[in-house]
Amino acid sequence: MKLRPSRILRVLREKRFPALMKFNLTDPRVAEMAGIAGYDGLWLCNEHVPTDWTPLEHTIRAARLHDMDTLVRVAKGGYSDYVRPLEAGATGIIVPHVESAAEARQIVSWCRFHPMGKRALDGGNTDGAYCTVPITDYIKHANSECLIVLQIESPEGLAQVEAIAAVPGFDGFLFGPGDFSHRIGKAGELLAPEVTAARQRVGKAARANGKFVMAAGLYAPFAELVADGHNVFNLGSDVGALTTWFSQRIELLKNNVTALPASAKSNPYG
Repeated sequence: MKLRPSRILRVLREKRFPALMKFNLTDPRVAEMAGIAGYDGLWLCNEHVPTDWTPLEHTIRAARLHDMDTLVRVAKGGYSDYVRPLEAGATGIIVPHVESAAEARQIVSWCRFHPMGKRALDGGNTDGAYCTVPITDYIKHANSECLIVLQIESPEGLAQVEAIAAVPGFDGFLFGPGDFSHRIGKAGELLAPEVTAARQRVGKAARANGKFVMAAGLYAPFAELVADGHNVFNLGSDVGALTTWFSQRIELLKNNVTALPASAKSNPYG
């Protein structure tokens, strides 16, 4: 049996821009909708969302049916928190609030097998095809096709970003403009000069070390994000899309009611 390679990495090698959608709700059926629409991957949030492991695993499985990668943003924690999504078949993890090269090295050590790291060996889960592939193939695949993304979202992390970027064994950065703007006292000002400068510094450090940069959203002009080194793009979220759609539909009804003649607005039950 052949293990599934990363679609994000494949698209990047083809000099194209992988497109992702962030999921807070983690419904496998919605994941399939994203796959039908043509997304390259899903960003599944398990940092801010109380999603249980079983529905998360089902969503990962649904994504694989449509050849979509899944990146699980893990809760800030330890070894098991980071490895469990990988063994459930996720393509990779996003680790939030990384602030030092030492922390980056620890994450790589936990998530990569020898000789890159010290990850414990199992192979009896989804990612190892339930012990149906040679162990050497499993190790090689996990070390080359599973993605480790580190999130820079604080002044402390930014101050160390060049040293963090130089750590071998991880694949890319996700810059968090929301948390960064909050930490500098400008919450929500995603285009503030300080936030823009931070975004550019992360991109420069990534390029210098052969890492990709994932954009949390299209919060700045696309061409500017590309120029700053971003090459993986999250295009929105399930909750954002649904909230917008619900608001638009109720507003449509209100506008149609307003346009009715007075005689048609009478309530036969009033």
